[in-house]
Amino acid sequence: MAVDLFTPLTLLLNACLAAVVARRVLGVPVGWPRTILVGLFVTFSIGSAVTSFAEMAGIVTGGRFTVSLSAAFILMGLVTAWVFVLGLVVLVVLEVLAPTGTLPSPLDLLTGWKARRRRARRYAQIMKIAVRHGLGGYLRGRRRTDPYHGTAKIARSLRAALNEGGVTFVKLGQMLSTRRDLIPTEFADQLAALQTRAEPEPWQDIKAAAEKAVGRPLDEVFAEVDPEPLAAASVAQVHAARLLDGAEVVLKVQRPQARTQVTADVEIILRLARRLERGTPWGRSLRVFELAKGFAAALDEELDYTVEQDNLRSVAATIEGIAVPEIHEELSSGTLLVMTRLPGTPVGAAGPLLAGFTAERRERIAHRLLGEVLRQLVRTGIFHADLHPGNVLVGEDGELGLLDFGSVGRLDTPTRSALGMLLLAIDGDDAIAATDALIELLDRPEGLAERELERRIGHLMARYRTGFGRGGPSGMFAELFRLVTAYGFAVPPQIAAAFRALAGLDGTLALISPDIDVVAAAREQGRALMREAVEPGAVRARLEERLAGYLPIIQRLPRRLNHIVEDLEQGRLSINVRPLAHDGDRHFLNGLVQQIVIAVLAAAATLGAIMLITADVGPMIAPDIRLLGVAGGALLLVGFVLALRSLALVFKPR
Repeated sequence: MAVDLFTPLTLLLNACLAAVVARRVLGVPVGWPRTILVGLFVTFSIGSAVTSFAEMAGIVTGGRFTVSLSAAFILMGLVTAWVFVLGLVVLVVLEVLAPTGTLPSPLDLLTGWKARRRRARRYAQIMKIAVRHGLGGYLRGRRRTDPYHGTAKIARSLRAALNEGGVTFVKLGQMLSTRRDLIPTEFADQLAALQTRAEPEPWQDIKAAAEKAVGRPLDEVFAEVDPEPLAAASVAQVHAARLLDGAEVVLKVQRPQARTQVTADVEIILRLARRLERGTPWGRSLRVFELAKGFAAALDEELDYTVEQDNLRSVAATIEGIAVPEIHEELSSGTLLVMTRLPGTPVGAAGPLLAGFTAERRERIAHRLLGEVLRQLVRTGIFHADLHPGNVLVGEDGELGLLDFGSVGRLDTPTRSALGMLLLAIDGDDAIAATDALIELLDRPEGLAERELERRIGHLMARYRTGFGRGGPSGMFAELFRLVTAYGFAVPPQIAAAFRALAGLDGTLALISPDIDVVAAAREQGRALMREAVEPGAVRARLEERLAGYLPIIQRLPRRLNHIVEDLEQGRLSINVRPLAHDGDRHFLNGLVQQIVIAVLAAAATLGAIMLITADVGPMIAPDIRLLGVAGGALLLVGFVLALRSLALVFKPR
């Protein structure tokens, strides 16, 4: 028996045609799957709707038309158009409730159900952890109060929940602990205690990952690799090794499943952040979704060891007096780093070694580390942004070394200059200069109460002038940036990274030399750096560079001044102003005018349609149907379509 394919193909063709017309009428890029489904609905509904209307209106009786064919054609065409408009209503409602792009495509539904199931399980697990620690109400948006105004108990609960959530959430907490300009001290202190230590991965799994990264068996590259890790974190493990030529190296190997787990968790964090920003006032004020996106980008870079290689090379090219490892690039990859092994012990575990040094020697070591970090911030602009005690080595001879270059900050020349001027103003107790430097560093917000900000900065500087402020220079800068955030300044990520480096450095310096006056040392080092920057030779060199850049302008300046004077004498001087010169402004105004015109036309068409439909005059074209009523129905159809188009433009993503 032959299969009739003509009918389904015809229906599908009609549905596609209806979908094309619907997209053109609405004027917005509605998704094709939903548009075709609505087109099928319209195609199936037209026949029954026309038949029912014809019988109810008495147009057809006993299978015969009771009106002229032209009148029947007009009436049935009008019904068909209204069925199509109902389909448009369905599309607009779908776009309002679930805009195109927010739902997975049919192909994703078929191919990605396993990944969605795993994500759903992980999402449920994270929500259970939050509820167990008393944080569920904040994640669901039911508690509209600011959680940061709570007690220290909430901070402890947050730390415990993030620690239980795993590596990605631990790193999120560590990142938040560095944003003391955004979160209170009690939260920052609790989150700073999070650690990413983990149980070591079995050596066979780590060996397989390393061999995959190298592309050959390890015994062809290394004379020896210690199966016992020097350090084990949740993302990577570090093993000591020796090359075939006898050189001592270390292997930093990424755990096999680290990227898969982190990628899944980052997606959940972005979803939670979007929900918090939409559903809570404190989430919107902190712009938690932007914070989450910045964290996701930083974590993605941390998982790519080629970025760490670039970071290490950049720091090595600018650092002075502190050792950094050398990369064996021919053996390293995106998941494996092979570096020379630096002598020394991490400051966090070097208590016995430091105890054997005299107090003066320990203070010299601390001064050297602080001076180099400040030099990187003010002069070179490339700095290690994670200077906690585990990343700073101290040798038996007092030499220093740095490890772990996954987080390196970069400051441009204007930012470095503004930061240096801020240090100079703090050293001179000049609140006015400090305020000007902050405005240069962070850009002036609208409506800034500048005099009030100057007084509060002066009060803050007075507290730390004699070293009695809590937290050393990092504490001063943390309070300073909380202050400027309260005045509407936005702290760029690289500026936050600079003060994250200072915050980590404060604790490291305290372990190296508990007696060091960190505030006084920072002021002394900053003063020396700025004196070096403003010495006559350096100033003359910068002026010569600027003048070289301005030379073409200076050469043309006399001729331009002469033209201006001539135009003034002869009354030809004019000023041309081009309003809406920017494409974005013209696009916005064009869209606004378009929406207003469509709305006015829709209202006019609707009013005219009501007048025609309610008119009790005019010829009859069918029993109880006047010609003016049909014209009113057609005009109402036009007004309805225009209103739908206007509504679709309102909800169109921009």
